[in-house]
Amino acid sequence: MRDAELIPTAGRVIAISGGGRGLGAAIARRLHGEGYTLALGVRDPGAARARLGFAERASFHGYDATKPATAEAWIEGAVATHGRLDGLINNAGILRRVTWDEGGEEELDELWTVNVKSPFRATKAALPHLRAAGHGRVVNIASTDGKRIRDASVSIGYAMSKHALVALSQATKLAGWEEGVRVTALCPGAIDTELLAGLPGISANRLSPATIAEIVSLLLRLPDTATIAELVVNTRSEHSY
Repeated sequence: MRDAELIPTAGRVIAISGGGRGLGAAIARRLHGEGYTLALGVRDPGAARARLGFAERASFHGYDATKPATAEAWIEGAVATHGRLDGLINNAGILRRVTWDEGGEEELDELWTVNVKSPFRATKAALPHLRAAGHGRVVNIASTDGKRIRDASVSIGYAMSKHALVALSQATKLAGWEEGVRVTALCPGAIDTELLAGLPGISANRLSPATIAEIVSLLLRLPDTATIAELVVNTRSEHSY
């Protein structure tokens, strides 16, 4: 492969957290349709397998973002099943209201556990395999709230956790750069999924999960010379941060 060419999809193994529903399922369907082999980290492997209906090139691994041991088990299970790992998409995440007037320590701890510590663990387990792959790729699903605080209605706790995920992206890029690992903090605005159901102050203009899946697809195929460290996808007319 010449360095300027897009990386072929065939034979590449991509691990996706939360790949059984919502945005993760949209990404999984897009990548599977393009010929990738997938290792999905999901709470209920049987239900996810039935929901997605993949007959080949896919494995389903028990993964719970609140249980530390499942991150390494998922990644190691993916490598044991498929023989390699070429990409990691840290998609699993939660949104809890933590502002000056709402929420507290319990909600803040939940956000930190799922949105920060869990992708850290998965990345730590995956990094040796991504280095060995030659063109390893990591996409962390962050948020525009990981780039700025828009107003007081935003969950401060959620924004803090997504800022931390952007920092993790930067650290991962530095850790694997010489071995061809490239990392993107993908920072979309509101996405039309169940995550935002019933929450106040959310933009009525929402991104389709299919749109984000399209972007992830491109990021995974870009050559090493075209790295995108951060990509902000706004739904509002505003600066990125």
